[in-house]
Amino acid sequence: MLSRRHFLGASLATTAYAAGSFVPVWAQNAPNFGTPTLPSPGFRRMKVGDVEVIALNDGITRRPLGEEFVKNAPLAEVRALLASQGLPTDYIDVPYTPFLVVAGARKILIDTGLGEFGGATTGKLLDSLRAAGLQAADIDTVLISHYHGDHINGIRNKAGEWVFPKAKVMVPAAEHAFWMGDARMAAAPAGMKGAFENVRRTFATMPADTLVQFAADAELAPGIKSVAAYGHTPGHTLFELTSSGQKFFYVADLTNVPALFARNPDWAVTFDMDAEAARKVRRDVFQRITASNAMLGGFHFPFPAFGRMAASGSGYAFQPAA
Repeated sequence: MLSRRHFLGASLATTAYAAGSFVPVWAQNAPNFGTPTLPSPGFRRMKVGDVEVIALNDGITRRPLGEEFVKNAPLAEVRALLASQGLPTDYIDVPYTPFLVVAGARKILIDTGLGEFGGATTGKLLDSLRAAGLQAADIDTVLISHYHGDHINGIRNKAGEWVFPKAKVMVPAAEHAFWMGDARMAAAPAGMKGAFENVRRTFATMPADTLVQFAADAELAPGIKSVAAYGHTPGHTLFELTSSGQKFFYVADLTNVPALFARNPDWAVTFDMDAEAARKVRRDVFQRITASNAMLGGFHFPFPAFGRMAASGSGYAFQPAA
């Protein structure tokens, strides 16, 4: 459970929503920095043993890089690290990439993007899915890593209809308990109210036979296991896929912008609700992934958003798949 200090601090930027909207502030473009270029096509296929994993881009937003983005490092150091990698230093591009696991007849979507609630450069998941030859009705299971809006807003459209009508929606029990708690919502700072409301818009009327809560480290489907990685949010969860001796880790928001937070795992992004817990789990998971040489995919990683992680100095460097 978050301490009061973490709970209040989280409201500053982590879960702040624009007034009257369900769009988190980090998912809104800053017009002074131009428009990010979206990948075309918006999907990429990869084999993991006998299973296919498809990266499905939901879009990209561009936000200014300010003092608040990395909470425990001077902006000059942050800009210097970006410059050393040939990246812009005055703004950050934030991609959104759910993943689809195709295992025989099963089609399991991991996270859902911003849906109809983002700007013009987001909400591309269904387009990417169609480009890959699939439809929303093909999805039988949706796995949710955590309840930030850019991961859950694609579940329902603006009319309130279910976007994936045949799918079970599986959610971390710890995450669901946090965001659906009435007392916690009542006590939340103003900056977090929109996030609580968004969660309720998404899940409160979901049929009981559709919504499935799962425990930490549970097997969710053959070869797919949940991995508790609490810190970014109280129930933040990763997913580990194993097939024919090969592994794929979906690391969700374990690190936002790997060029910063994989290279410096102890840096704290403004979106982490419990920065201390997030730092510890970030190092533990990256060490586990590099030791096994597993493929990984990150929701906010540069498209195609999967590759491998290698030790680099005191941190890790993301090596995108070719």
